[in-house]
Amino acid sequence: MTETCRLYLITPPRIDDVDGFADALRAALGAGDIACVQLRLKDRDGVAASDDEVLAAAERLIPIVQEADAAFLVNDRPDLAATAGADGVHIGQSDASYKKARALLGEDATIGVTCHNSKHLGLIAGEAGADYVAFGAFYPSLTKDAPAAASPDILEWWRFATTVPSVAIGGVTPGNCGALVRAGADFLAVSSAVWNCEEGPAAAVKAFETAIRAA
Repeated sequence: MTETCRLYLITPPRIDDVDGFADALRAALGAGDIACVQLRLKDRDGVAASDDEVLAAAERLIPIVQEADAAFLVNDRPDLAATAGADGVHIGQSDASYKKARALLGEDATIGVTCHNSKHLGLIAGEAGADYVAFGAFYPSLTKDAPAAASPDILEWWRFATTVPSVAIGGVTPGNCGALVRAGADFLAVSSAVWNCEEGPAAAVKAFETAIRAA
């Protein structure tokens, strides 16, 4: 487990202006402690961007993320993560298996696994060697229709059952993240609350850091 809960930043589901988004991403990364950035180009209905779009975005954004000493992960696709030279991949239950992702990306890659609200799935992923497991959705999300709802109790249970880091995901905002931090989440996965913030992404990151400290 990490000693302090950290932010896990997920990109907007669509990036029309990569250069413009690069500036916003740089501002967010410079505003606080962000552990990693996940490139997730997929709309609310689950329709993903083309491989070329993902790779083009990754090529532009990876240097920015790595210069900020954060990890760059690709959503769903270990093959694209390998091609892009990303630091790792985040896989869901219907994506490539952990075993296949690890074989493709190597032992040094970061591989995280979505486990919804299931302790069982979490334990399977952890025992397989996942670098982290993601639980959620804890709150209604603007990014996707989550297949399951999770309670902070699962984070508390996980904290005492294993040393594998946990990521809390789903509608997380500065206003509601305190319960997740207190329950033991190692990382907060955030997207809409950062990119849709009226004051800008840097202000959102600072608000999250204030909320994490207060928890």
